[in-house]
Amino acid sequence: MKNIALIFPGQGAQKVGMGRELYENSAVAKAVFDKANVVLGLNLTQVIFEGPEEKLMSTAYCQSAIFTMSMAALEAFRASDEGKKVAVQYTAGLSLGEYSALCAAGVLSFDGALKLIQKRGAFMEEAAKANPGKMAAVIGVDKDKLLQICHEAGCEVANFNAPDQIVITGLADKVAKACELLAAAGCKKVIPLDVAGGFHSSLMKPAASQFQEVLKTAVITMTDIKVITNVNARPQVSSDEVRSNLPKQIYSSVQWVDTVRFIASQGITDLLEIGPGRVLKGLVRKIDPALNVQNIQTPEDVAALRF
Repeated sequence: MKNIALIFPGQGAQKVGMGRELYENSAVAKAVFDKANVVLGLNLTQVIFEGPEEKLMSTAYCQSAIFTMSMAALEAFRASDEGKKVAVQYTAGLSLGEYSALCAAGVLSFDGALKLIQKRGAFMEEAAKANPGKMAAVIGVDKDKLLQICHEAGCEVANFNAPDQIVITGLADKVAKACELLAAAGCKKVIPLDVAGGFHSSLMKPAASQFQEVLKTAVITMTDIKVITNVNARPQVSSDEVRSNLPKQIYSSVQWVDTVRFIASQGITDLLEIGPGRVLKGLVRKIDPALNVQNIQTPEDVAALRF
């Protein structure tokens, strides 16, 4: 058996039509989509497959859609011949993807994760409306220099995505100020992101407080598969730790670079990106080119897998 890690994408990876081929060609994948409709009490599948894009992008659908598509792809993989040849040692996900990682490891049930995601999205939207914020991707700047500028401008770091790609977040005017300072400091590129708020910043602390209450009754079951948290890029060892980290994850920096480096340090050489898009494969390539990353989005991807 080959030891591997599973990684899952976050918000922004969604697109209309994602997962349709899985739904039409895999009975286990179809069952996941159908179950999501029942759990949420809405026709999530129709919005995923047919859109319109504005509806899929909305808080009511987007996060649940990415999670559901990822879990459908995971079940298609598990049912395949290649899926039976591997032992999953670690799972991790980028922001929202951490819920896919927890579900894939058996720490959260599908129903439980989906309900938590629905609450999390609603709380984050509420916090974003109360404290309007912005985010921007910064490419090609020294990490220490960026942290210094963020401190000076009064904004925060949302994601350490790759050594040369960091996302900043916070109040709109603070992020704008940081962008000006970064441009003046010779930063290669600053890209304002089309998002509804300053996510992964202290602006989200009210959402985290609300979510903490919801998590008190959540069923969390630890398993042999280690889930690496965005909060500190380390495996979680107890249900109390998961319960503590999930609210923190809403306002903390996503430590994706350190997450990938930790997986590599454990002797894992093969990663499987499960869900829409290929963003994580590109990030992993920048973090550690020696790692092998394959993707699953379609039945063809499952058939092409080789370990």
